[in-house]
Amino acid sequence: MSQPAIDFVGALSAVQLEHVFNPYTDHCPLYDRHDAALTRRQNLERSLSRAVDLKVRTIWIARDLGYRGGRRTGLALTDEMHLDAYSALFRGLPFERATIGAPVGERTANTIWRMLARVGEPVFLWNVFPFHPHTPDNPMTNRCHTASERNQCGSFFHALLEILKPDKIIAIGGDAHRAVDSMGISSIQVRHPSYGGQNVFIRQIEEAYSLSNDVAPNLFTQPAA
Repeated sequence: MSQPAIDFVGALSAVQLEHVFNPYTDHCPLYDRHDAALTRRQNLERSLSRAVDLKVRTIWIARDLGYRGGRRTGLALTDEMHLDAYSALFRGLPFERATIGAPVGERTANTIWRMLARVGEPVFLWNVFPFHPHTPDNPMTNRCHTASERNQCGSFFHALLEILKPDKIIAIGGDAHRAVDSMGISSIQVRHPSYGGQNVFIRQIEEAYSLSNDVAPNLFTQPAA
């Protein structure tokens, strides 16, 4: 694994915030294996290192980690049901489960990976807020991160851009797009697939990658709003 990836994940691991689960250092007493945080760190380190090697040209960025997805895997927009798909997209890169019990799926991840399978090229997945924010009394809930939380972690996305140097960024959902824009970073906005947005998201990704025209992908055409 590359030193920039190790340093990046090490810095992520050092963050501690109230009512926020940091999957790279925190341990869930209900579902995590004893070495879960280490496993998630290694998953992300491998992913980032391979993205550099493959010269990944695009980042898909959403809002924050969910309790059924990235909280468990350490990988944005990826649940345990799609670790094998992530491995295949990144040319056989090995990923490990960090939890016990049956694998857990997430609706958003299912749609994301359905489209990534059609795109067929490695895409690096990320979140504006790279941890799992939850309500104070229930860690197995999702909430939107606060502006203060985002400001404390905004440097991570800038650091990621320095490492990967992508050509384009696709922001999944209005919250992600506005947050990226507030950092002074340009992105293409597509609809988030949840809450009735699945069909619009699919159409916009099809347009962005020219998937419906049987021609070479044209990632950099702005999708319809």
